[in-house]
Amino acid sequence: MLDAITETFPPEWKVSSPELIAETVTSRIVKVRLENGEAAVIKHLTPLGMREELGGTHYLEWHDGDGCIRLLAQSHNNLLLEYAGERTLLDHLNEHGDDAATQIFVDVFLKLLQSKQAGRRPVPPDLIPLRTMFASLFKKAEADRNRGVQSQFAEAAELADRLLNNQRDVQPLHGDLHHENVLHGIRGWLVLDPKGLIGDPMYDAANMFYNPLDRDDLRASESRIASMARTFSEAFN
Repeated sequence: MLDAITETFPPEWKVSSPELIAETVTSRIVKVRLENGEAAVIKHLTPLGMREELGGTHYLEWHDGDGCIRLLAQSHNNLLLEYAGERTLLDHLNEHGDDAATQIFVDVFLKLLQSKQAGRRPVPPDLIPLRTMFASLFKKAEADRNRGVQSQFAEAAELADRLLNNQRDVQPLHGDLHHENVLHGIRGWLVLDPKGLIGDPMYDAANMFYNPLDRDDLRASESRIASMARTFSEAFN
């Protein structure tokens, strides 16, 4: 399998020492060495990945390394990416606690916001609007209301609609920020694997309250929610 993947790598990239480090339905992640010996990653997109993940490349290009990994090159379904390191924010949380991990995330998130504030690059035109991301929720809520059912989906859709109608500081969004998409390497903490959305940046911040997915003790903790909210509020005000 790895040999078949590496055959698609452009020869001009001059990569060597391929090592398959992850595989999902949307991509295969291969660690390689560049001609100068530095580590890099090639993300080999599957047909599903070509439909769902290419938007993330525009997010990376827009940030150009400000708080996130760099897109070094692209050829069809192969993305040559900066190597972000191996230590995740989840590793840091497990070793140093949730408060320390939250503070690191806030620092990284502020760096992403400052990239936009610098105003150096035009916003990519083909990012996915947040309302589009909630289309299935609105469809389910409408079906429930038509059946006379006031379900949790209908309640959630009402809240989502209200928030989406009152978005502020609309800008490119990562779309899937969580503890395992923030890694530490040579350039410090960086985010990777963006989906490429556009909307209110608090969407990305809110996602952290529901993570890590395997830590129900944290996600269901009212004191943790309050602590995170205070940390966010102090950073953004």
